[in-house]
Amino acid sequence: MQSFLLAVDRLSTWVGKTFAWCALALTLLISWEVFSRYVLNRPHAWVLDAQIMLYGALFMGAGAYTLAKNGHVRGDVLYGFFRPRTQATVDLVLYIVFFLPGIVAMTWAGWIYAGESLAIREQTFSAEPLPLYPFKFVIPLAGVTLLLQGIVEIIRCVQCIQRGAWPSREEDVQEVDVDKLKEMVHVKDEDIAALDAVVVAQEKGQA
Repeated sequence: MQSFLLAVDRLSTWVGKTFAWCALALTLLISWEVFSRYVLNRPHAWVLDAQIMLYGALFMGAGAYTLAKNGHVRGDVLYGFFRPRTQATVDLVLYIVFFLPGIVAMTWAGWIYAGESLAIREQTFSAEPLPLYPFKFVIPLAGVTLLLQGIVEIIRCVQCIQRGAWPSREEDVQEVDVDKLKEMVHVKDEDIAALDAVVVAQEKGQA
């Protein structure tokens, strides 16, 4: 079972990292449009639509990835003080009552929405229209990946209730632990303070 859970985590991670390239595409597109608009005096009507679609794809594609990393925003005022079994019980109820119905509805409606858009070859309404139907298929895709990851999270809740501890997750990039980094390179706070003092003294000497 654990291998299945981690496999779904890896799938969600891969999907999230694939859609993360939309951020780079957005950066390049906006930079190019600013240059074209203000330097070359050649604005493009389709760029705004492309920006919205890329951002929407990035937002939806990252949903399952964020869920797999337990990164969605939650009210931790009380939740963080609960024991793992209590946390898992709360999560399980919320997944069943709110998450599953919402995601199933989004996936089903999104598929119908995308199919209707494809049938009429829907385009944007700008002066330079772009095809809209490929983007709308991101909705059911995001729904399917979220639903699959949600089922995995429900299984984790059940396991935590049974065992009293949360099962492991697929590892990913973590924030830098400054204290651990200083320990690894054998640097102490006193060394950093001494180096800061030397830099300040040099700056005063140059002034």
